[in-house]
Amino acid sequence: MSILIAGGGIAGLSLGLTLHQIGVPFHIYESTAQLRPLGVGINLQPNAVRELFDLGLETELDSIGIRTQQLGFYSKLGKTIWEEPRGMQAGYAWPQYSVHRGELQMMLYRALIARAGEGCITTGARACGFEHSDTGAELLLADGSRKHGSLLVAADGIHSALRAQMYPEEGAPIWNGRILWRATTQGQPWKGEAAMVMIGHDSLRLVAYPISRPDATGQVTLNWIAEKSFDPASPWKKEDWNRAADINDFISDFADWQFDWIDVPGLIRGAEVVYEYPMVDRDPLPQWSFGAVSLMGDAAHPTYPVGSNGASQAILDARVIGAKLLAQGVTQAALAAYEAEVRPLATGIGQTNRAGKGPDAVLQQIEDLCGGDFTTIDEVIPRADLAAHAARYKSISGFSIDDLNARPATIAPGARMAR
Repeated sequence: MSILIAGGGIAGLSLGLTLHQIGVPFHIYESTAQLRPLGVGINLQPNAVRELFDLGLETELDSIGIRTQQLGFYSKLGKTIWEEPRGMQAGYAWPQYSVHRGELQMMLYRALIARAGEGCITTGARACGFEHSDTGAELLLADGSRKHGSLLVAADGIHSALRAQMYPEEGAPIWNGRILWRATTQGQPWKGEAAMVMIGHDSLRLVAYPISRPDATGQVTLNWIAEKSFDPASPWKKEDWNRAADINDFISDFADWQFDWIDVPGLIRGAEVVYEYPMVDRDPLPQWSFGAVSLMGDAAHPTYPVGSNGASQAILDARVIGAKLLAQGVTQAALAAYEAEVRPLATGIGQTNRAGKGPDAVLQQIEDLCGGDFTTIDEVIPRADLAAHAARYKSISGFSIDDLNARPATIAPGARMAR
């Protein structure tokens, strides 16, 4: 009753750890020859952190990231729109983490190998398709080999080959006209040592936060994302997901963003290398599971990097799959039950982000109302309205404070698959 997992990213590794925890045989097939720490910073919301803690990874998380304490929104003039505590400072029973994406992936990989052994993952094995069988599913690999399992879960990302087989007419991811420039810079933190900031509006913005503790000189690794909107029909649209960029393409747009608490041009100039990404997602799917095969993570529900939901949702997918397997066995019904629970939530998050109704929507509201210039925010929007907007997005995304704190564990401590 082995489960095959196509993809060894955050989603696939989280599923592997979950299956090992509950005693279900599995094997991961990863396309790269060697896993290495790629990407830049991400945030893990308390709902996903809870699941990683339940996997016994609290010490490991503390070793690679920091516990985020505040999120703030600021106008293009550097004026404070809204600040709120995050994680345990906000009343959650679990923290929020800011962490390097690649370090998170490697931490999950090391934990999985330590627990399940090196034989649980095959690298250099690119998934290219699947076939159904009388006893489960066959994973087809690019080298012509095929692997049989009782179930197959596609965790092979936004360019998923298994999703493409399910929906051959879907085409490339959809670009919304925005370009992201992402990098890390060594520097002094702002507003405390663990504050995340969003500055600007829909056409031009910056997101930044520390992803390391201060060194002996007080310096930290600052993750930042500069974002600019273009005409979606312009030649910026490309399928090059990891292209080194020239900061001269965008730094002049942020030249005036020098405030008494942050120097945005200096932050940009301090990076050793900057990467350029188009902001893309895909239309929500009407179905993820076909018999013994299902999708998870970005293969199922890629969304804009708004509200820190991408990696968090992938981890949650893994845990819900584990819970449904415990309830229904290694069966197609378990995959169907996972989809029934998760797909509506993931679709809602994606649609909310695409519609510009995420937590950062307040930035454009302030730009439209006053051009980002005000003496106190209450002159523009009542603080109660800002608080209600922040709470609404948490509810949509499944990490409302009271609801999450009261919710039973997804997988009960010590739960194991019956033999």
